[in-house]
Amino acid sequence: MSAGGQGDLLRASRIQPWEPVVWLLAFAAPLLFPSHALMVNEIAIFALFAMSLDLVLGYGGIVSLGHAAFFGLGAYVSALFCKHVNPDPHLGLLVSMGAAALLGLAASFTVLRGSDLTRLMVTLGVALILLELANKLDWLTGGTDGIQGLMFSPVLGRFEFDLAGRTASYYSLTVLLVLFLLARRIVHSPFGATLQAIRDNRLRAMAIGVPVHARLVAIYTVAAAMAGAAGALFTQTSGFASLDVFEFHRSADTLLMLVIGGVGWLYGGLAGAVVFKLMQDWISGITQQYWGFWLGLFLVVLVLVGRERLLKPWTWWRKS
Repeated sequence: MSAGGQGDLLRASRIQPWEPVVWLLAFAAPLLFPSHALMVNEIAIFALFAMSLDLVLGYGGIVSLGHAAFFGLGAYVSALFCKHVNPDPHLGLLVSMGAAALLGLAASFTVLRGSDLTRLMVTLGVALILLELANKLDWLTGGTDGIQGLMFSPVLGRFEFDLAGRTASYYSLTVLLVLFLLARRIVHSPFGATLQAIRDNRLRAMAIGVPVHARLVAIYTVAAAMAGAAGALFTQTSGFASLDVFEFHRSADTLLMLVIGGVGWLYGGLAGAVVFKLMQDWISGITQQYWGFWLGLFLVVLVLVGRERLLKPWTWWRKS
């Protein structure tokens, strides 16, 4: 890589002054809004899930409708590990990430070839297969009842999971921060630069000697592990795992978060998760039956108007 390219990567990798403020506010949220600590926990989990999808979609250019496969596998592995092996949440988190990474490694070879439509169908198929397996293997997974009544050990051996969700929120936020820093290091490295080259023009990247297949397999595996971590956090902070973790709406909601926050920008998944979950909670509090309609209307306006112009209504009818 040229000296100029290395300089660009170094500048991009520098932490901006506003970033520590964002994270300080995130960690202060459970204290500032103690009655909404469970919401903070949920936002942190789905922000991690959205970030993992952004790695494959926004940086690798791989479209997916079945990312819930890794989320669900992480959730069930964490539940089974707690029930049959060890209730320690840290070990369960690592085991879940390892299991999801193995599935991601195996599934990555199915998305290397074909069109975007092919990848959509293949990734969706993987999630549906796991959903059906979890349903049929009721002797292991509990079937439609799921795995309930899980009791995890205290975080760091000291902090019990409480009903208010304060421990859960800080646990999820910490995992999110650690994996965010890892993802940030990846995307601002020469490896990340080659990923973006593959996303922009795969044939040209192959022509200049970039190992395209190896790069895509690697990022797909890493993203699967992070999605598995999100699934494990979901189980550990809720105390159960059910078939819902494999459902299509999990993948669809995550895609919507990226639409709201923007792809190809790690904070996009985080911002999208915050807006999506807050809007879902607010609108469903007003109208439980039709909250999907209003959320869908917001997304239509967002796509037609644009993310930047949406914040400036006075420019909507201005000629470009």
